[in-house]
Amino acid sequence: MIANQFPTSADIYLELNGKKLAVVQSYSAQTTKTSSVVEAFGESEPVATIPGPRKHTVVLTRLYATEEAAKGGMSFHELEDFNLVICKPDRRIIYSGCQWQDLSETGKLGDMVLEKVTIVAARRVETALR
Repeated sequence: MIANQFPTSADIYLELNGKKLAVVQSYSAQTTKTSSVVEAFGESEPVATIPGPRKHTVVLTRLYATEEAAKGGMSFHELEDFNLVICKPDRRIIYSGCQWQDLSETGKLGDMVLEKVTIVAARRVETALR
């Protein structure tokens, strides 16, 4: 029997066209939905709710570009329509159609490190691992 392994920072990464671009040390995800209520004349309470669109916002901390991406001249500032993949012991979460919203960069000369990146994703899919 194979024991489930705990994910490491190598298990949280950005990818584009199936290629790993950067590994991520940690993340914080939030999904919001703007739903609205349906009111009926003469009723003191709403009679129904209507689900609204979801917004997936993920804050990533300490991104390191992979060696291949750095040698290929990858720029975080030019990155569009990428995926964030989060591997957990029992499932994989993929945020796709991602666009960055905010980039915060610190480091030394030659480093391809971003301290904090906020991304917005079009979709979130969760798949069970076998």
